[in-house]
Amino acid sequence: MVDRNIVSKLGLSQEELDRQVGEMFSEKDSEFLEEVLRTKVDSHLPGTILKGTIESQIGNDVIVEVGLKSEGIVDASEFDNSEEISPGKEIEVLLEETDSGGGLILLSKRKADRIRGWETIINTKKEEDVVSGRVIRRIKGGLLVDIGVPVFLPASQVDIRRPGDISRFIGREIECKILKIDVEGRNIVVSRRKLIEEERRASKEKIMAEIEVGQLRKGVVKNISDFGVFVDLGGVDGLLHISDLSWGRISHPSEVVKLDEEIECAVIGVDKENEKISLGLKQKTASPWEDVEERYAIGARVKGTVVNVMNYGAFVRLEEGIEGLVHISEMSWTRRLTHPSEMVNLGDEIEVVVLNVNKEKREVSLGLKQTEINPWTIASQKYPAGTIVTTKVRSMTNFGVFVEIEPGIDGGTHFRPELDKEI
Repeated sequence: MVDRNIVSKLGLSQEELDRQVGEMFSEKDSEFLEEVLRTKVDSHLPGTILKGTIESQIGNDVIVEVGLKSEGIVDASEFDNSEEISPGKEIEVLLEETDSGGGLILLSKRKADRIRGWETIINTKKEEDVVSGRVIRRIKGGLLVDIGVPVFLPASQVDIRRPGDISRFIGREIECKILKIDVEGRNIVVSRRKLIEEERRASKEKIMAEIEVGQLRKGVVKNISDFGVFVDLGGVDGLLHISDLSWGRISHPSEVVKLDEEIECAVIGVDKENEKISLGLKQKTASPWEDVEERYAIGARVKGTVVNVMNYGAFVRLEEGIEGLVHISEMSWTRRLTHPSEMVNLGDEIEVVVLNVNKEKREVSLGLKQTEINPWTIASQKYPAGTIVTTKVRSMTNFGVFVEIEPGIDGGTHFRPELDKEI
C-alpha cells in the first residue's frame, strides 16, 4: 500500500512517482516480480494443486511439506495402499484449507488425482474412444467406473441383454466406449454395450462366412425358453431346439443346460441369407436307434423304468433315448384291467419282453405278461374237452353265464343249449 502522506511531503505528483519507480526496475525485473507475486498468491489459494513431499505418518494423518508456513495433512485413506505412504516421496495434493484451526494445512491427494485424471482424459481422449477401468459402485441409474476419473455407465449400456443385477459388475475391470464428454460439467458417459455390439458385428460377419453344417461350435447359453435354448456363438445366436437337446425324453431344456453355461454343439442347419443357425447337442453322439434291432432282439427279456403311464399303456425307458410301450392288453394274462396303474406305477423298475421293433418309426413294443407262463396254455392241457369240473359263477348276462374254473381261468355257458361251449 502507498503512504500518501510521504508522497505529499516529497512534493511528487503521481505521474512523477510512477516514472521514478519505473526507472528503478527494468522490464525483465518487472515481469519476474509479477510472476513471483502471482505464484505466491496463487499457491496460497484453496483449490490450487501443489507439489509436496511426504514427511511422516501419525495415526491416520500423513504429514506433507508443501513449502508453506506449516506442514499440511492428508488422510491416509486417500492413498491406495500403505506402500504409497513413503517418507521422501513426492506427491501432488490439492490445497483445501490454509488454516484448519490447529495450525496445519488441509490437503487432499484424492482430489488432486481426480483433477489430474480429468486433465489427462480431456487431453488424450475424445468421444468414441475406448477406455478401461474398474467398476467402483452402483449409483442411481447405473454404475460408476473409475478410468482415472469416475465416469457414468448407464444400466441400459451395461450389456446387449438385460444383465439382471448390475451389482455383480462391481470390482470388475471392464472396457467401454466414450459416448459423451461434458467439459463444463466435468461429466463423462460411457457404454459397454456399444463396444460389445461393434465387436459382435465384426465377429458375426466372420462366423457367418465360416460356419458350415457338421461343425462343432462352442457357445454360451444366453436364454432358455420352453421350446429351446439360445446359444451365443460369439457374435451370432444359434437355436438349440428342445428336440435336439437329448436322445431321451425331457420336459424342459433347463434339465440339460444352465444359463451362462459354456457348451459345445453341432451345427445342424445354416441359413446365411436370414442369418439363422440351428444347433444340436444330441447330434454329438450316435443315435441309439442305429443298432436298436441288434440290441433288443424280439423275445429278449430286458429291464427298464416306467417313465409315463397313459390310459392305453405304460412307456418304459430301456436306455437314454430308447423307450418302449407296454400296451394295457399286454400287461396281464388273466386280469381285466381298466387302467395300467393297476399293474405299474411311475418310476417302477420292471422286466419286460421285447415283442416288436420298428427302427424306421422308432417304436418298440413290449410285453409285461410275457414274463410269466401263459395260464391258458396250462389250462388247455389240464382241462381237455369233455372234462367235468366244479365251477363258481362269476357273473350272469342276457346271453349266458361266466364261471371261474380256477383263479385266473374263466369259462362261460350260453343260454341256448345248441350254442353251449366254453369261451
